[in-house]
Amino acid sequence: MNTRETLKINERGHLELGGKDCVELAAEFGTPLYAFDEAYIRKMMRIYKNTLDRVYEGRGMVLYASKAFSCKAIYRIADEENIGVDVVSGGELYTALSVGFPAERIYMHGNNKLDYEIGEALDAKIGCIVADACSEIDKIDAEAKKRGMVQNILLRINPGVEAHTHAFVQTATTDSKFGFSISDGTAEKVTAYALSKKNISLQGYHCHIGSQIFEKDSFALAAEKCMDFAAKMRETLNFTVKTLNLGGGFGVWYTDEDRKLPAEAYAEYLEALVAAVKEKATQKGLPLPFLLVEPGRSIVGEAGITLYTVGAIKDIPGVKKYVAVDGGMFDNPRYALYESKYTAVLANRADERPTEVVTIAGKCCESGDLIAVNVNLPKASSGDILAVLSTGAYNYSMAMNYNRNKIPPCVLVNEGKAEYIVKPQSYEDLTRNDVVPQRLTKK
Repeated sequence: MNTRETLKINERGHLELGGKDCVELAAEFGTPLYAFDEAYIRKMMRIYKNTLDRVYEGRGMVLYASKAFSCKAIYRIADEENIGVDVVSGGELYTALSVGFPAERIYMHGNNKLDYEIGEALDAKIGCIVADACSEIDKIDAEAKKRGMVQNILLRINPGVEAHTHAFVQTATTDSKFGFSISDGTAEKVTAYALSKKNISLQGYHCHIGSQIFEKDSFALAAEKCMDFAAKMRETLNFTVKTLNLGGGFGVWYTDEDRKLPAEAYAEYLEALVAAVKEKATQKGLPLPFLLVEPGRSIVGEAGITLYTVGAIKDIPGVKKYVAVDGGMFDNPRYALYESKYTAVLANRADERPTEVVTIAGKCCESGDLIAVNVNLPKASSGDILAVLSTGAYNYSMAMNYNRNKIPPCVLVNEGKAEYIVKPQSYEDLTRNDVVPQRLTKK
């Protein structure tokens, strides 16, 4: 098992997160439970911010990609660390604004923003909207005109860089639903169209090639293609790019099939990306753009774990052994979506060697309700506390109430102390919006 300075096995043989015994966490808050290490989250935010300030002379900003994990506390942490955020829905925007996050440091994404979401973004006077459709450009322009304002926008472009990752999280291939393609001339046509609008101010471009990427060359190549396109737009449309957003997608460790990078190594990704931008700017005679990057998974992914209690155990001799837990695809749908791989450990027996290979199953009435397959564990017993590692990103944010199961709460752990940042759901929460028509009420 890979560990880091704030995830370790303590003297009792228990898994420990942020100085807090995970067995005690489970006893205090119950299971299933999402637990986040605050120190690691802040450390990753600082690494990105300090690196960008150092190698790009302060001419940029880190945006936390909050779709990875969105709640009030994470926006407060991002604000305290003096970085920006990107949001992809009215709900994320509302959550950020509800805790006083500075609107000028909010960027809004999405390939089909709804009319009311655009209106909410304009009313809040957020820093920038990333447009991803011609109809969206029209809507932003029209709504800005109604309000007597000019809204800054970026255009999402597709550089055609293939990232070596799961097909569902590649976002810059030619057939992606995201972005305007550079190669077929669409991005240039849309640039000209956006420049013709009076109530929007085109600042530049956004590009995001995908998620869970470990190759630095992929990021550098995307930066080069975007800068080449910027040079072409200055030549053909007399448009000088002021802002360039190169997205996120930096990979994290889930299993030993992934590279386990020390936190500081993520600075190298950013350094490679910045070097490509600077080199192209010099080569093409372009002014350096204000540079944005959007790490999300790499900030919160390894900071989070999910704790479960082992329930039924079913051994099919010579075929498979199932270890069922009190969670499932309702709190982690990523195996069902992507066949994502995870590392699991018995938190109350973390110092014991694995003796068998098992499949971790959930409690949903669904044959595909699996959390992880081919997991090496000591022989598990009902009542053991199971920890699934690296669940800080896209677990709570994708959670659902399938089978009317309750979405687990979240706790933030720091220096051995834990407190709720998302409270537990109740059955009342599950039924709060249910309505029984009068004709169905009991007589």
